[in-house]
Amino acid sequence: MLVLGIESTCDETACAVVREGTHILSNIVASQIDLHKEYGGVVPELACRRHIDLIMPVLQQALQQAQVSMAEIDLIAVAHGPGLIGALLIGLNTAKALAFAHQKPFIGINHIEAHLYAALMSHGEPVSFPCLGVVLSGGHTALVLMKEIGVYQLIGQTVDDAIGEAFDKVAKMLGLPYPGGPQIERLARAGKTGVYTFKAGQVKGRPFDFSFSGLKTAVLYTLKGPKGQQPLENLSMQEACNLAAAFQQAALEDVVKKTLAAADRHQVRTILFGGGVTNNQRLRELFNQANPHQTYIWPSVGLSLDNAAMIAGLGYHRYAKQGAGDPLSLEPLVRIPFV
Repeated sequence: MLVLGIESTCDETACAVVREGTHILSNIVASQIDLHKEYGGVVPELACRRHIDLIMPVLQQALQQAQVSMAEIDLIAVAHGPGLIGALLIGLNTAKALAFAHQKPFIGINHIEAHLYAALMSHGEPVSFPCLGVVLSGGHTALVLMKEIGVYQLIGQTVDDAIGEAFDKVAKMLGLPYPGGPQIERLARAGKTGVYTFKAGQVKGRPFDFSFSGLKTAVLYTLKGPKGQQPLENLSMQEACNLAAAFQQAALEDVVKKTLAAADRHQVRTILFGGGVTNNQRLRELFNQANPHQTYIWPSVGLSLDNAAMIAGLGYHRYAKQGAGDPLSLEPLVRIPFV
């Protein structure tokens, strides 16, 4: 089965062709970083306009690279949430139009679920369930017990900022360009973690939930100084590196601690990771240091950020399990809970 995947949940326009859920024939991603970096984050209206311009050229490029035509496509899979409503509508309506015009089934995919499937695609070998899924991205932070593909139990999630969002906001405080995650990681390598003391938030009675808003605010108050009037220009490069290192260490240690505690509670040996923050090398070091005997499955670089191959791959399994496509009345969803 050949599946065409379409992804437009935020600021990447992506299309891919995947065979049998795992064999990637093409995976085209058009990034919008150049458009949004001057604003320090994604501007939804600008993102939607760029999606409109890019969706058909990216689709044609994906088909050409895969050396297939729409007539050969068996299924169209599209991310229908969660994400920006306008961006979702563009991808979803494109999929519906293609499905209607070419008489193909189409199926809506949970973008967050696809991030976890991306690790399975990268691994290339069968995985024994249950597993613990860890989503770490600019828009999402969650721990999910994966009983099998498509059967999940939400264990914990952020109650405020996603971890990637916190990285971006701290980077902006330090005058660093968007996206901020790689910039913070770069500075942190030259910094000392012990100069500043930061701590991620804890949610009373919910040990596996995350809270990064207070951590971000602590960095802001430190930057402003004791009287709140310290100019950013007075911050030395070494102080910026130390702040980045302390912030990164506090955020990542919180993820490691709660993830391993959840794995122990639910007696799982395999942990799957999804989302752009999983590219952080310090995060991987901390997991290996904390428990080198645990099995960690990380997505490849090309599948960690938003992409359509993970949408197409998961679409293959969803369609096989469901036995049919979704109706053309399927609506985009800004939020999709794990059930």
